[in-house]
Order: sequence, then C-alpha cells, then structure tokens
Amino acid sequence: MVATAVVLAGSLLLTSCGGSGSGTSDGKTLRLWHYEGPDSAMGVAWNEAIKEFEAKHPGVKVKFEEKGFEQIQKTAPMVLNSSDAPDIMEYNKGNATAGLLSRQGLLTDLTAEAGKRGWDKEIPASVRTTSMYDANGVMGSGKWYGVPNYGEYTMVFYNKDLFRKYKIAEPRTFGRLTAAMDEFARAGVTPLANAGAEYMAQQYLYQLALSRADRSWVDKYELYKGRTDFHDAAWTYAATTFADWVRKGWISKASSGTKAEDAGVSWIRGKAPILFSGSWWYGRFQTEATFDWDTSLWPGSNLTLGSGGNLWVVPKGAKNKELAYDFIDITLSKKIQNLLGNKGGVPVAADASAITDPRAKALISGFNTVSARDGLAFYPDWPVAGFYDTLVSETQKLITGSEKPDAYLGNLQKAYDQGVPKR
Repeated sequence: MVATAVVLAGSLLLTSCGGSGSGTSDGKTLRLWHYEGPDSAMGVAWNEAIKEFEAKHPGVKVKFEEKGFEQIQKTAPMVLNSSDAPDIMEYNKGNATAGLLSRQGLLTDLTAEAGKRGWDKEIPASVRTTSMYDANGVMGSGKWYGVPNYGEYTMVFYNKDLFRKYKIAEPRTFGRLTAAMDEFARAGVTPLANAGAEYMAQQYLYQLALSRADRSWVDKYELYKGRTDFHDAAWTYAATTFADWVRKGWISKASSGTKAEDAGVSWIRGKAPILFSGSWWYGRFQTEATFDWDTSLWPGSNLTLGSGGNLWVVPKGAKNKELAYDFIDITLSKKIQNLLGNKGGVPVAADASAITDPRAKALISGFNTVSARDGLAFYPDWPVAGFYDTLVSETQKLITGSEKPDAYLGNLQKAYDQGVPKR
C-alpha cells in the first residue's frame, strides 16, 4: 500500500483494460477484479467460487483480472467512471474508500438485493457496519453499497522458538510484552517487525491509542459522533509511547522505509520475534512459517483494529449486475465459507462444525471474542479521504525522529479536520 503516481497508475490500468471492448458485454462473461494473493485464504476461496460459479452458469466464463491493492485504491474513481469498469470488484471498506465512491455515485445500491437474497440476515451486525453508507458516505447506516464475506482483526504474532532460544516468557500481559521487548533489545534483537512505508506502523500506533480508549472515543473518530482531539490522553499516550519504543530500539529506525510485505517476510524467516498485524497474514504464516508460533489479542485492551473484510462492490456502470449478485451469493455459500475458514480466513457464514483445522478454530474464536465485546475499532486511515497517506508520511517522521509527538499529533489534527465532511 505504498503511494504511487495516480496519473501513471491510471494510465497503466487503462492501457491494460481499455480499448479492447471490455466495457461491452454479451452476457457470457463476468469481469472480476480482486487483489487477494492466490495462496491466501481469500484467494483460495475466491478461486473455488469462480469454479462453482461457472459450473452453475453454463456458457458463462469469469474473466478474473488480478489488480494490486494500491492500483485499485488509486485509480478506482477514474476507472469506475469509464466504460472499463468491471462487473464486480473487491474494494476497501470505510468512509475514505467505499464511502467516497458511494457518495460520488460510482457504486450500485445493493439494498434491494441484500433484502431479497438474505445478505442482511446472513452477515452479522458487527460486520455489516461497513456495508452501509449514508448520503455523506459515512458508514454504519443508509444504503448497502458493498458485501463483506469475511471478517478480520489484528493480533500479536510471536515466534515461540525465538522466545525459547532467548529464555524469554511469552507475552500474555502488556507488562510482559514490554518486558519481553526490552529483553530482546538487550540481547541485540529488534523485537518488533514493522513497516513504516505502509499501514503497519500506523496500526501499531492506533492500537496503543485504543488501549486507552472506549467505544465512544472510536465513534467520535470514525463516525464523527463528537469532536476528535488528537492531543487527548489516548492519542498523546500512543504517539509518545511509539516514539519511546523507537528510542529504545524496540522498533528499528530503518523500518521507516519498509513495506508490509518485507516486515511479514522478516517474521516468516525468523528474524523478528514479534509482529502485530492482521488476520490476513494468518493463512500465509500457516503455510510458510517453519517455526513454532502462536498469537494473542493485544494484551490489556478491549479494543483492537478490525472489521468486516473488504467489500464486493458492483460498479454503477457494470454490464452484468445479475451475474455479479450471483457470484456474491456463492462466496457466501457454506461450501466457500467453510473452505475460507479451514484455509486460515475468518468466515462470516460458515458451519462451525465444518472448521476442522485447530489453528483455524483459534483464529475464528479470537474474532468471535472481539466481536462479542464490541471490540472491533476499524482502522486509523478510514475517517477521511487521503488520511492514509498523511498517516504514512507523518508516522515515518516519528520513526526517524524528524518530528516530535506533539507536532505529529498537530499535523494529524489539521488533516483530519480538513477532511471531515460537513453534516
């Protein structure tokens, strides 16, 4: 999720898709875009859904076009406003993304289909918050513009072999977590895998704030139910603690330019004992990590980052909307949901008895625990358009030490206040 040049990315995307009759339809092709890796739980499940769809629609082929997250993120408004729009695509949830596109009139209103096909009953309330957007593009109410079919949340991943090697106790409390990081640092090991060039660093910082926050704090920040003050106790604690962790060597200054993929790979290769990130890594870690590992929720916090997963959206200009709706139905079927769960995803409509993998059971149990206590607190970049890039650049400065916590919070306040829609 590194910022790229919009014009260049847009021209590349249009070159790859446009000018070839892709904007027309004979009713025999479903054009599908998503950005899940083929070996991820979602990628495996969606590939099976494509096979299922084609078996149930003789003569219809799915034309899957793999797009990068950043490619879709940066060019979606332009592409969806052209004849090159796909029939169905995966898109990020939240006010600054799906909410913005809904407000711009680029997405199909799915409210009637949600009722007719039972999506409104099948998807849990804690997950469908990100499906609905009001006239201002604010999530949580209004019309359905997207359908999530998995959940996601963040957790602490830790390498048990490294903890044993250095004779360090596993971090089941926040005090134990900070003590472990200090012990690793004194042994010459940077404890936290981090990526300052993408989402990971800002999510560390947001989790620190959440550990001093409550639901009303989240609602103010994410849903504009009151004023957000970036110099309040929670944000101040988060920024000063994060900067302190860099100073102590628990987070490497060199990670300011690191991408999430690099941080994940460093953890997979056993170079970092601790990684805080999302369930989207879980299936991959199951496949690629060769050491003994485990997870826990962030200790000492009732809130953590998480939500329903990314959305299936149907562009306003899609040529095969009924086929798109049928594909969404299939991704919510028990067969696909059960597969998603056993491959390391967090299904929203699976048969619990069909999930047999022990790690998969633990993953889903963690999500259910967070959901049951109303602990899904969304993500820090969601509230306003363009805030993701602000968080990346400002958090990088906090890592390098070129900006102090007070200035960091002041710059976030300015960007946030400029982006909050007038209501």
